[in-house]
Amino acid sequence: MTVKDLETTAAQMQGVVLPGGRQVEFRKYDVPEPGHGQVLVKMKASSICGSDIRAIYREHLGHGPEGYQNVIAGHEPSGQIVKVGPGCKQFAEGDRVIIYHISGCGVCHDCREGYMISCTSEHRAAYGWQRDGGHAEYLLAEENNCVALPDVLSYVDGALIACGFGTVYEALNRVKVSGQDRVLLTGMGPVGMAAGLVAKKMGATFVIGADVSQARLDFALERGAIDLGIRADDPEAVAKIKTATEGFGCEVSVDCSGSPQGRLLALQGTRRWGRAAMVGEGNTVSFDVSQTIIHNQITIYGSWVTSLAHMEDLVEKLVEWNLKPEVIVSHRFALDQAVEAYQVADAGQSGKVCIVMD
Repeated sequence: MTVKDLETTAAQMQGVVLPGGRQVEFRKYDVPEPGHGQVLVKMKASSICGSDIRAIYREHLGHGPEGYQNVIAGHEPSGQIVKVGPGCKQFAEGDRVIIYHISGCGVCHDCREGYMISCTSEHRAAYGWQRDGGHAEYLLAEENNCVALPDVLSYVDGALIACGFGTVYEALNRVKVSGQDRVLLTGMGPVGMAAGLVAKKMGATFVIGADVSQARLDFALERGAIDLGIRADDPEAVAKIKTATEGFGCEVSVDCSGSPQGRLLALQGTRRWGRAAMVGEGNTVSFDVSQTIIHNQITIYGSWVTSLAHMEDLVEKLVEWNLKPEVIVSHRFALDQAVEAYQVADAGQSGKVCIVMD
C-alpha cells in the first residue's frame, strides 16, 4: 500500500491482540492518521519479548506499567515512516526508525532525562501495552519516540534494539563492564544472549552463561554470546563457576532469568567486591543477606530498559562494533503466523522470535 493509497482510501490493516490464556486474535483496524508531532510507520519487524509471554500471552498478570489494555500487541517495533503529521521536526517520509516503546508525559524529570520507561504520569502509555504496538501493518508513533535506524542495520536489528539490546546495554553500563571483568549471565534466552554479545564488545574477557535449558545454552554458544555454558539446575553450578574463574567468581553478574534460582545463582557466582545487575522481571528471591551480599561486599543494581539517549548511543556502537542483533534470531514469522510465533516463544527453548513484515 502506497502513501497515496493511504491518503485516498479508508484503508484497513490487520493487528494482533492477546486476550490471555495463550490465545492470539487477529482484528481489523482503520489505518491511523498521524496527528500533531506524530508519524505513521509501516511495520517491518516486531519481535516478541519475554515480558509479552509472562504478563500478557499466558494470562494478564500486569498492573500499572504492565497493565495490558487490549491493544495491538508488540513493544519491539521497527519500520519505515510513510506519513508525518504537522509539527514534526526531525523525521520525514522514508526514514527508517526504531520506536522507543514507551511514550511518557514528556515533562517529568525522568522523561526529560530520556527515561520514559520510568514515567509515572497517568499520560504514560507503552506501545503494545496501553497503546497500539508493532504487531500490525502500521503503527502510529510519537516523533519523539523514534530513533534513527542506520542503513547498515536491518529492521530486525532495529526491533531487537527497541527493548532487549537496549535493556542489556543499560545494565552493562550501570555495572561498568570493562576489559577487567569476567561476566556471569543467568538466563540464556534472548536477553541473556544479547547481554553476552554486548558484554564482549565492551571488553569482558570471559562470559559464562547459565540456564536450565540445554538447547538455549547450545544456541548461545553457537552464536558466540558466551564462552562457557553451565546448567543452572546442576547442584554443582556454583562450584563450576568458581572453578572457571580460579576460585573467585565473576566480577560482574547479570540475572536475565527473572527466576528465584537464577537470581540466587547470579549472586552466588559473583566475586567478592563484585557487581550484580537484576534485569529479569517477575518472581521473588530469598537468600541469606549477610553471607551472600554484606560479607561479600557485593553491589546490586536494578536496571529497567534504557533511555532514549542511551538507545541512540547503542545504535552508534553497534555500527562501530559491526554487531548485528539479529544473530540471536532463531525463528521468523509473517504477521499472519503470529499464533505459531507466540507458541515458539512461549516454549522457552529458542532464540529470539521475530514477526517480519514486507
